[in-house]
Amino acid sequence: MTLDEIRVHIDAIDSQLLDLLSQRADLVHEVGVVKKRDGLQIYAPEREDALLKKLVAMNEGRLPERSIRAIYREIMSAALALEDDMKIAYLGPEGTWTHQAAIKKFGHSVEYLPQANFAEVFDQVARRKASYGVVPIENSTEGAVSHTLDLFVDSPLRICAQILLRIENNLLASIPREEIKTLYSHPQVFGQCKNWILRHFPNADLVEVSSTTRAAQIASERASEGAAALGGTLAAELNQLEIIESSIQDRATNTTRFLVVSEKTCPPTGNDRTSILFAVRDQPGSLVDALKAFNAFEINMSKIESRPSKQKDWEYIFYVDLAGHCEDPKLADALKELETHCSLVKLLGSYPDSEE
Repeated sequence: MTLDEIRVHIDAIDSQLLDLLSQRADLVHEVGVVKKRDGLQIYAPEREDALLKKLVAMNEGRLPERSIRAIYREIMSAALALEDDMKIAYLGPEGTWTHQAAIKKFGHSVEYLPQANFAEVFDQVARRKASYGVVPIENSTEGAVSHTLDLFVDSPLRICAQILLRIENNLLASIPREEIKTLYSHPQVFGQCKNWILRHFPNADLVEVSSTTRAAQIASERASEGAAALGGTLAAELNQLEIIESSIQDRATNTTRFLVVSEKTCPPTGNDRTSILFAVRDQPGSLVDALKAFNAFEINMSKIESRPSKQKDWEYIFYVDLAGHCEDPKLADALKELETHCSLVKLLGSYPDSEE
């Protein structure tokens, strides 16, 4: 076939695709009508997770898995935008890693609401000004995000999904490398790139700012003073900066885990994670006795963090991630046993243990 003939075939396929997408949107609308009638949430993380896995398994063409996921993420995002006035609150400003994580989960078609701090993300969802909130919970290099952990103590919100985002930090500037005198970035990014900074910019001033987006803004505004930033590609694009060097984090596998919070948790999928918090009584051996509940029922505990309770000196609250769903009989029994050893047990949510 000639080039023109090939293009004619492509145009015909595009026309079919548009027609099929319209048909799909009509069916999704019918699903939305049923969900609203029955008082169900429009967004269903468990259905989304199962659908993406099914599509990847069905794929026998040339498109790789990441492409299938990216294409259907936007198809589902468009459907959500049509079906519901969906707003996603996230730790802003625009261009942060949390913004990128939110886009990875919800696509580009929904509305995003950047917030100044973690508490405001929770507040927007609790007041129903946003449908969902996205916040970081831990980084593979720097550990837990304590601000998020602390907010769960008093918040009525539940975790309904998680997002794993590979973090690739870059050196961003609009000036030549040799003119750089000051590096701006978020404190966690400096921690993630500590060794690289010592090797390449041992004499540079390091200035901590509220976000990588703010760092990129300063690098753009103060370029004549030798300013540069450490951050992501989206921050560079938004501030017309060049990527002087890419992937400068000390660990190649640097990943941040984010949580999606809402009013409800998620039904079982068969591959789930459950997050809880608990406080033990102030007596010898209380923590050991509490943790025995998970061992007795053979429940795998994948994470435990402690935070001061802020109610009493030297009293701590423990945050734990467990394998399984809170409706699984063994995990439900383990949680009941845990309650006999604790002054507080709070279920934060069960959600798909997805690697996406």
